[in-house]
Order: sequence, then C-alpha cells, then structure tokens
Amino acid sequence: MDEQAWERLLNIKTAGRDDSQFDGEHRPYEPTPYAVLERLISTGYIGKRSTLIDYGSGKGRVSLFLAHETRCRCIGVEFDERLWERSLDNQKTAVAGKRVEFIHGDAVAFKVPKEVDCCFLFNPFALHTLKRVLANIFDSVYQEPRRLRFFFYYPYEETEAFLLNHVNLTVEDIIDCRDLFDGTDKREKILVLTVDEKIFG
Repeated sequence: MDEQAWERLLNIKTAGRDDSQFDGEHRPYEPTPYAVLERLISTGYIGKRSTLIDYGSGKGRVSLFLAHETRCRCIGVEFDERLWERSLDNQKTAVAGKRVEFIHGDAVAFKVPKEVDCCFLFNPFALHTLKRVLANIFDSVYQEPRRLRFFFYYPYEETEAFLLNHVNLTVEDIIDCRDLFDGTDKREKILVLTVDEKIFG
C-alpha cells in the first residue's frame, strides 16, 4: 500500500517533514516510509510478545504501525513536546492505540523497562547522544539479562561505523531497502544488531 492508504487504514496523520526544532543535537522529524516498515515486519523479527522502544517517535507512525501489524507493545520516546502531542492525538484515533505508550522526555534520561527486547531508531539524535542512550540500554540488559535487538534505519556513515565495530553489538542482518526507492542510496537499509546478556557474564 502507499503512504496515504496506510494512514487511512491506521487512522492516523503522521506525514510531512518538520525541522522547526532541529538544533544539531536532535534531528528533524521525518517519518519512516511505510514501505520500509513493511519490509521490516516481513522479517519476523518483531512479534506479539515483543516490547519495542521507538526512540525519536515523532508523531507515532512506527509505534502505531508495528503495534497494528505485529501486535507487539510499543513505547515511543519523543523530546519535542509538539510532536509528542501529535502522537497522543494519533493514539486516540489509531486502531492499535491501546498497545502503544508515548512518553515526552529525553532519551538519555529514559529508564529502559526490563521487558523491552527491541529498539528502533531513525537517526533521532547525534552520535554522542546515541552513545549515552546505548549505555542506558546496556545497563538495562546487565540488570535484567536478556537478548535485545536493535533496528537502525538509514544510518549516517559515522553512526554505521560506530555500530558495526562496537564490542557489545553483533550484526545479525542488514535489510536492504534500496529497491524501494529511486536511485541507489546505500544508506537505504536497516542495520539489525543484537546485544546479548552473555557479554556481561
């Protein structure tokens, strides 16, 4: 389905880029294309028993889509209050709104719940902030040992190099999305990486 068809089916309004709050630290809002999300769910990595954090959840597209299509539970974390309020509006009308929670706050200060086993990121913040967020996630895995999977969509070159060479992360898959769009943008992919409780043993 195209973007408008998905918006009608999910009964939400998440389209449109918004860079009014871009400050170099937090990235502009740009919704993840539905075609990319369709490809992600086709892998089977996310299921009804999954609990996923969507960092930089914006207007709520990723969380509401995944909750609807996979029956997973989603937690959206958004720094921009205006976007967070839009996500709450979408939650009220969304088909799968009851399976989603949207939190207004700083990802660095957000305490990762012990049941979280997936995280989705579409370049929500700068690399040094990502490092601090990852430290929080690793701490959560240390406190509550479990396998946790990351989905990084459209990574910047610097971010990709950092992730692929991180001692605590294992590359599980690279989901190629270039064929979904015109051109051959090599960043059109989802890096799938895992952190395992064994690294803290």
